[in-house]
Amino acid sequence: MDINKMHNEILGNKVVEALKENYFDAIYFEDSLQAKQYILDNLKQGMKVAFGGSMTIKSMGIKEEAAKKKCVILDHGEASLTPQEKLQVMRQELISDVFLCSSNAITLQGELVNIDGAGNRVAAMTFGPEKVIIVAGINKIVMDEDEAFKRIKRIACPKNNIRLEKPNPCTKAGVCVDCKSQSRICRVYSVIKRRPSRSNMTIIVVGENLGY
Repeated sequence: MDINKMHNEILGNKVVEALKENYFDAIYFEDSLQAKQYILDNLKQGMKVAFGGSMTIKSMGIKEEAAKKKCVILDHGEASLTPQEKLQVMRQELISDVFLCSSNAITLQGELVNIDGAGNRVAAMTFGPEKVIIVAGINKIVMDEDEAFKRIKRIACPKNNIRLEKPNPCTKAGVCVDCKSQSRICRVYSVIKRRPSRSNMTIIVVGENLGY
């Protein structure tokens, strides 16, 4: 008997049901390979597929497979882009055919909680793309909104600052200190309590730890 697997399934399906009650399309997959195949089945040649800077999505290798399917890739995280080119791609992502991202936290009440820098990710989550697919590992599930923000400030924010090599205090403290640094990336706080009325959004909960 795999206790961890059973617990993940119970918890994941509980969140999926809560998301559905909030009018989201939601589904649980046991592992990231199943989730990856589900996403790839929704991608067609010529589609503009955007990537919202998610380490979860990056770890799944979807971008490479989407390119093989001859999708048009929109990824503002490409290292070769100039700052102006990056901004243009970020704007194009808002009107993509499919926008792929993760959520910093999902509550047991079926709410999506996020902290963003420019706000492009949470903007695309709520309005713009034809289809939004959000993938979240079991490690993103929290009890409630308060715990969601605590998780983000304890884990997601400092790790993203380290990844992006930002000279902010959290990279030394290990947790958010609500700094006033000009390079601060925690600027836009978002809670999506119900599916936005004009969005076509699917949330995939995966029974694995993915991203941070």
